[in-house]
Amino acid sequence: MTESATTTGPAESAGQAAPAGPHGYSHEKDLHLKRLRRIEGQIRGLQRMVEEDVYCIDILTQVSAGTKALQSFALQLLQEHLRHCVAEAAAKQGTASDEVDAKVEEATAAIARLLRT
Repeated sequence: MTESATTTGPAESAGQAAPAGPHGYSHEKDLHLKRLRRIEGQIRGLQRMVEEDVYCIDILTQVSAGTKALQSFALQLLQEHLRHCVAEAAAKQGTASDEVDAKVEEATAAIARLLRT
């Protein structure tokens, strides 16, 4: 079992059930996985650099690149969430404004977490 399969997200930890898929990223899932594998390779490269006693500044440069790659991935995922999940909730006939407000609040909390990092 992968770590992501055992880790709870904000919805589960707040006592809410995570919404069932398909999610906004589903249509690009293969590209997202490829991108995450590339980022994973960058992180493994950092481990090798430390093992090989590479100069500190060179390691920090690679840390910055890995951080930017994760931030870029997170922004893409957030954009897909807004386009799919939030827009879908807003477009539903008879959707209670509470549901739309909850989706906006959820996205806002995700943005706040990204800004803290």
